Amino acid sequence: MDILQKTFEQSDLMVAVGVIGLVAMMIIPVPQIVLDMMITLNFALALCILLVAMYVEKPLDFSIFPPLLLIGTLFRLALNISSTRLILLHAEAGQVIEAFGNFVVGGDLVVGLIIFLILIIIQFVVITSGSQRVAEVAARFTLDEMPGKQMSIDADLNAGLINEVDARERRRHIEREADFYGAMDGASKFVRGDAIAAIIIVVVNIIGGLAIGVLRHHMAAGDALQRYALLTVGDGLVSQIPALLISTATGIVVTRAASEDHLGKEVMRQLLAQPRPLMIVAVMLLVFGLVPGLPKFSFLAAASVAGTVSWVVSQRAAQAEEEPAELAEAPAEDALDEVLHIDRLSLDIGYNLVGIVGSAAEPAAPAEAMLPPGDLLERIAGVRKQLGRDMGIVMPSVRIRDDMSMPPNAYVIKLKGAEVGRGEVYPSLLLAMASDPTAEPIGGRDTEEPVFGLPAKWIDFDNRGVAEARGYTVVEPTTVIATHLAEIVRSKAAELLNRQDVQALIERVRATQPAVVTELIPEMASVGQVQAVLRSLLTERVPIRDMPTILEALADALRVTDDIEEATEIVRLALARFINEQYREQGDPLHVITVHPEVETQIAENTVRSLQGSVCAIEPGLMHQMIQSAKEAIERTIARGYEPVILTSPGVRRHLRSLLGRYFPAVPVLSHAEIMPEIEVESAGMIQLSGPIPPAGGTGSQPAPDVQSTPAAA
Repeated sequence: MDILQKTFEQSDLMVAVGVIGLVAMMIIPVPQIVLDMMITLNFALALCILLVAMYVEKPLDFSIFPPLLLIGTLFRLALNISSTRLILLHAEAGQVIEAFGNFVVGGDLVVGLIIFLILIIIQFVVITSGSQRVAEVAARFTLDEMPGKQMSIDADLNAGLINEVDARERRRHIEREADFYGAMDGASKFVRGDAIAAIIIVVVNIIGGLAIGVLRHHMAAGDALQRYALLTVGDGLVSQIPALLISTATGIVVTRAASEDHLGKEVMRQLLAQPRPLMIVAVMLLVFGLVPGLPKFSFLAAASVAGTVSWVVSQRAAQAEEEPAELAEAPAEDALDEVLHIDRLSLDIGYNLVGIVGSAAEPAAPAEAMLPPGDLLERIAGVRKQLGRDMGIVMPSVRIRDDMSMPPNAYVIKLKGAEVGRGEVYPSLLLAMASDPTAEPIGGRDTEEPVFGLPAKWIDFDNRGVAEARGYTVVEPTTVIATHLAEIVRSKAAELLNRQDVQALIERVRATQPAVVTELIPEMASVGQVQAVLRSLLTERVPIRDMPTILEALADALRVTDDIEEATEIVRLALARFINEQYREQGDPLHVITVHPEVETQIAENTVRSLQGSVCAIEPGLMHQMIQSAKEAIERTIARGYEPVILTSPGVRRHLRSLLGRYFPAVPVLSHAEIMPEIEVESAGMIQLSGPIPPAGGTGSQPAPDVQSTPAAA
């Protein structure tokens, strides 16, 4: 056993030595006993290849076949050269060739030549020609189908049907399939060339043997022809029978396109699947057997066999229909994995929305059933690309399920299994939103746009032109869902960014700028600390597309501070130019809401250190005044047509953001240090305290105002 195991471990060396040995056989004379062993090995190898081709389930399971076909052809040619040398030099070619020349064809030269020519015709005209054509067409079709298969993989990945690992494996499978059929297209020509070479070798051996026998050995022409021609025909038979087996194996491999099992089971399952054709065959054979002049025994025996098989197949089919179908039970570990698995991002839809997911969608039976790609999935794919360009993040795959317990037109967006968004759309209607409050009213069903809470109407498709003419923005139901999903991902990007995503971003930078990563990780920061910085940026909707700059700035920051929050502020300074451009039009000034120094002083004085980092524990009364003032300033800024941006001192920026972020999550808070010198700044309002400062330890009876209805909060 140990010797066999060591032999397998050195298989690469054995193959290399074997190929070199084949070349040596063409040059060095081989004894008869060695030639007999090699011819027997050639038979065994050809038979083994044929059986393996019959038992593989898919062509790629025998991906080594093209180079094996080349080696087999080289092996047969080496045997032909060695046998030709023995025949012409010694009028001997070993026991195997002589047995085929005398016993197989009965020592008759004419019969031997006819059998040899028939084998050549079968191989060259029938099997090799057909296999070559099939391999050529398969290679062409496989290459033509590659773009469509790649798009299908991308659609499945966007839909959450597969993960990144499965997608890479499928792409690799497509590449291997194209390479295999391309190789088979070329390898099939080896067999064709082998058949041509066999004819030439036989003719050369007969002519050469006749000349040598008559001129050198002074044999009679008839005796020389009988001796050398029989050996030559025997040599041709022992080489062409294995060649015929390998040609058949080639045809089997390239013609197995849609099989799901090995050839034997597929033949029995498909050929004997229907009892009716077999019964018709039995009746026809019975009729032929009763015709006068035809051999009754052969036809009647065949009719009885076909009828018996038909009856057995029909009985088994009837028995299968009577037996109750057993419910398939998944293995316990698979069921447990399914229960414990939580999708980072999923979309549950009511049964009325199945049609908008995919035009070719079939009714999904269980709630876990995956829906096929369609219009919605194409829009989700667009959302993923847009978020990648805008935020620098890769949106996780979205798993879509139909939920029969939900209202028929409802959808629910879930983040790690928890609901984060809900809406209702109607597949047969369009959503119309007024761009101008003074727009002329249109008919339709009143509703609320699910993303920003704006008033809208559901209208018929026929009214689209009227609505657009009156200044309404009209969108399809799939656009509503995709937009809602995009906004959810933008607002929850920090929660979606896990360590694996961060590691992938780091590795992408390492591939182009390795010095940046080597300096930072792992000596100065861990992947978790980089994740904390990126999450802080995404929480305030700062894009992380420029990862090299972020990593460089983080490395510089960690040299002066160990506080990740302070390091994040330094990283923001490195991204200042990009942050500024987000909130102003090119060439326009930046309209900001400033913060009164008294407010900044209160925030700075009430900031304390805790286990969670720096926390601003400001007195509730001051908090009420601050939020009320911020609400009024934001509303005035929006009324003037500007996007609200709050500007404050660097030391209190992150604390002010944490205080106001709960009420105005979409309003950015910048520091003076983040404003580029060339950018003009105009004040659009100020956050200030409207009343006296309550004494320390006050009750803070005044609640924070309700700001959920403000546009900024939306």
